[in-house]
Amino acid sequence: MKKKKKILIVICTMAAVVIVLYFILVNILINAALVPSFMRKMEAFDRITDESYAAQVQTSDIKVNRQMGINETNEWLENVRCQKISEETEDGYKLVAEEFFAKENSHKWALVLHGYTGWKEEMYPFACWYYKEGYHVVVPDLRCQGESEGDFIGMGWSDHYDCTLWISYILSQDSDARIIIHGQSMGAATALMMTGEEEISENIVAVVSDCAYTDAYSMFGEKIKEWFSLPAFPLVDSACIVLRLRGGYNLKDASAINAVRKSDTPTLFIHGDSDAMISVEMTKELYEAASCSKQLLIVEGAGHAQSQDKDPDTYYGTIKSFLEDVMKQ
Repeated sequence: MKKKKKILIVICTMAAVVIVLYFILVNILINAALVPSFMRKMEAFDRITDESYAAQVQTSDIKVNRQMGINETNEWLENVRCQKISEETEDGYKLVAEEFFAKENSHKWALVLHGYTGWKEEMYPFACWYYKEGYHVVVPDLRCQGESEGDFIGMGWSDHYDCTLWISYILSQDSDARIIIHGQSMGAATALMMTGEEEISENIVAVVSDCAYTDAYSMFGEKIKEWFSLPAFPLVDSACIVLRLRGGYNLKDASAINAVRKSDTPTLFIHGDSDAMISVEMTKELYEAASCSKQLLIVEGAGHAQSQDKDPDTYYGTIKSFLEDVMKQ
């Protein structure tokens, strides 16, 4: 009897150790995927950045158009009137954005949102285009990225609540503002999640969704396999539990596809058909599921977030035509 009891104690102890080690692993994975400062310590940030760049389309036209866009943006930045602004979230984090003032008085506003592990400055070429179209532009760093504080990258969920602060700021400056939300990748998913809220501001008149994913749960599972060579199940479900316990959020909540099923906000969906990071099929799913007035643009030969560089005339021309129709309503 004593021998059996000892064996049972050993088994229980080993099981407890395995469980503890497993949840340590889950915590490490969460930090490695959602906490930029931890990612840099593990060199995961540089590795993921390098792998993401290697997966991009490297044709000469994309490189030339991208450089032209950067040059035009840098020239614009030398003269445009702008200011840094900040807001504080309900959980006490400082969020930072750059505001660009329109050349002339206008009720047209654009909120421009960057992607996963991104920062506001990489979205300035889009801000430049909107400015030249007569818009006031606000470009934030999403939580835990760039100059904004935070515990975890929000994968669109925390961010879609945070961005209501920028909407409120815009309305404090112009109560008649007609707001466009232009997001890329995670920023696009953020914008779509905003459109699924019952209390969405009537001043948000359209969304431009560039290479969004359907939901964070699916994306997290794919990237765990791709970046860390680990199985999605049961790690992603465990990550959902741990994120919730750590005061974060549930990855299953961060669903752009659930949001667009409830959306009344006119939305332009854009994706490159050579995207190796987020499948073009995700945008097609979002487009089919959306209950709002909608339009779809698939750019041939464009990789992830490269549509504007692959075919800038079609990209910006489609956006301009789409928004002109929206503004007439």
